Amino acid sequence: MAELTMRDGAGRLARHVPRLGFWLVVLAAMVLALAPIGWRLGLWHFRTAFWYVMEPSAFIAAAAFLVSLIALFWWGGMTGAARAMTLLGLVGGASLVYYPVQFYARIAPLPLLHNTPLPRIHDITTDPANPPAFAATLPARAAENGNSTAYGGPDLAGQQQAAYPDIVPLRTALAPEEAFKRALATAEGMSGWTIVKSDAASGTIEGNERTLFMGFIDDFVIRVSADGAGSRIDMRSESRQGISDFGVNAKRIRRYLAALRPSLA
Repeated sequence: MAELTMRDGAGRLARHVPRLGFWLVVLAAMVLALAPIGWRLGLWHFRTAFWYVMEPSAFIAAAAFLVSLIALFWWGGMTGAARAMTLLGLVGGASLVYYPVQFYARIAPLPLLHNTPLPRIHDITTDPANPPAFAATLPARAAENGNSTAYGGPDLAGQQQAAYPDIVPLRTALAPEEAFKRALATAEGMSGWTIVKSDAASGTIEGNERTLFMGFIDDFVIRVSADGAGSRIDMRSESRQGISDFGVNAKRIRRYLAALRPSLA
């Protein structure tokens, strides 16, 4: 009788523990999804999304992973469905822990990871001494109560240089008129970019890009100017919202200059 009771108890655990891990993963995914949904619908501030929605989702996902790990003790007695739920709990739990944590790791030191956080800045440019100026995107920034476009000066430039020393101007032997045409063609071909205005006379291109997860809109301006017998191409990318950009503005500039460089050869 005792043996039958133990087997029955083990059978129940083999059924219910995998289910618990699976449903915790589902709950973690739903909570994580609420972070951008609430911000985009205006239900809460983006800081609420990052610190009071995304963070709990990571803890729920961690619980899902641990429960699913414990469920492996009953692997031999599980049905196929229970094994599938266990694997989903492990993979989903680990993935849903990673996604919020990698955000936090970019801006805050996490002792277990020994990471080096990025500076809490949101305005990146190839020319800190004379950053390209925004003009066409200013009305949209004002409508969103966005960050000021006044450049932060030597302190900001120093933080950028320390974190992103590779963000530098792109020089070419092409005349400014030709360099502008190629710069514009490359900008128009960038996935996810919206070009707001291009002006060949001033050599400037302005536009924006919406980030994938939270839906933040970042503005950019590209400037093509004469540089001796050739041209110099500078870029500035600035977030409309928030103190820290999680490194996305530097990535945007790198991605554009990398795409443009072959066309200037």
